[in-house]
Amino acid sequence: MTSRTPAVPPGAAPAVSPRDPREAPPVPAEGVPPVVAEAVPPVLAEVVRSGFTEGHHRGSLVLLDADGGVEFALGDPGVPVFPRSSNKPMQAAAVLRAGLDLAGERLALAAASHSGEGFHLDLVRKMLAEHGLSAADLRTPPDLPLDPVEAETFLAGGGVRDRVVMNCSGKHAAMLAACVLNGWPTDTYLDPAHPLQRLVHTVVEEASGERVAAVGTDGCGAPLMAISLTGLARSFRHFVLAAPGTAERRVADAMRAHPEYVAGTRRPDTWLMRGVPGALSKMGAEAVQAVALPDGRALAFKIDDGGIRALGPVLARALELLGVTAEVRERIGHAPLLGGGAEVGVVRAAF
Repeated sequence: MTSRTPAVPPGAAPAVSPRDPREAPPVPAEGVPPVVAEAVPPVLAEVVRSGFTEGHHRGSLVLLDADGGVEFALGDPGVPVFPRSSNKPMQAAAVLRAGLDLAGERLALAAASHSGEGFHLDLVRKMLAEHGLSAADLRTPPDLPLDPVEAETFLAGGGVRDRVVMNCSGKHAAMLAACVLNGWPTDTYLDPAHPLQRLVHTVVEEASGERVAAVGTDGCGAPLMAISLTGLARSFRHFVLAAPGTAERRVADAMRAHPEYVAGTRRPDTWLMRGVPGALSKMGAEAVQAVALPDGRALAFKIDDGGIRALGPVLARALELLGVTAEVRERIGHAPLLGGGAEVGVVRAAF
């Protein structure tokens, strides 16, 4: 049979014949850099709707054994990332090192990404008032409650975006209180060169065993220190194994004793710290998660596209690989997809 090239419709671009794979690749035009293929991060979670895989979430993950060695890794957990709010335990420890005497719910709230429930907001206001401060001193952006249920209730009651309501307000209240205690300026407490933020920088490096790779600005306006996922997991391990009475151990103990102040009544961090005695857990924006178990086993991961919906399934699978058998693992890992109001699929771990 004789083949022929199909006619090209008027105005259309001519067809391009595929290159014979035996030929040498074309030389880039002068001044045009060649395309360099980069390693694609592995799939950590897949999105399955009606039996059809419609999407993937890629990222990196690391598990540490009880001795602190890398037991399992996916992707490149040695590359620096912004841990976002998973850095909050380190920020809270810096506040203690600055001399602020916090304990119990107040210390847990200093390390929190709270849901904006009434008990969170009441305590933030008390912490501010105890040090002669008010909501006007906060540099958090005005926001609605982080928890969707709380946000609906808040709006239905006539609430408007507020600095106290923003999920990082407990951390900021503690930072301001430390500044008042030390006579440091409060109007520049978020400047990376501020004495308090330099102290945070030191704590992050000591806990992670790494130099901070970059300093950025978090969603709440606070300086944000980049470290690797391995360094993040190492930090959480350091906190749970620290000697009693140290700033790190005080933060870990407060978070584990009052997890509802670290997150909220409908949040996975709370469920995990309630369901697995001795576990320390803190998520961060852009789908970052870090956990340490009381014997020193630890994990950290980041979903590259920031897909929070994949966080629970990946966390549940990582906990399974660490040998955690608690029932709460299934609760954390359940991430249904809905169609017409009914469950028609799931987001599930793919490793």
